[in-house]
Amino acid sequence: MLYHIPSLITPELLYAMRAMGHGDELLITDANFPATSHGRECIRLSGVDSSEALSAILTLLPIDAFVDNPFTTMETVDHPDIIPLTVENFTQIIRNKTQFTSSPKGLERFEFYERAKKSFVIIQTSDIRPYANIIVKKGVINHAN
Repeated sequence: MLYHIPSLITPELLYAMRAMGHGDELLITDANFPATSHGRECIRLSGVDSSEALSAILTLLPIDAFVDNPFTTMETVDHPDIIPLTVENFTQIIRNKTQFTSSPKGLERFEFYERAKKSFVIIQTSDIRPYANIIVKKGVINHAN
């Protein structure tokens, strides 16, 4: 056991986040996402939803401040103007845990899948809520973080 590390962060996830470099991306997915076929590594967090995973990860992971928006979600199919409840929840978590005040950037479903294939790691949760997927871009640690 270690101090100050959320209990849902597994040793594998801690290792993956530490191994990531600036600009690398991790993807938190729901239970329905085709995670294994999309990434180099897939870590499963059973019994955890995507919001819980995001909140825990943001306590440890520095976020890229050199891009306009380091958070990306999947747009609602055929209705890109509709913001899913999961994305609203992600936005609140981001605002509470980071210095970012904007909502995550939405990508069309198949564009999101292509971006997901480039993720350093995929964290698949047990979340069954629709659109409970978010890509997070890692930043650097400095005296301002």
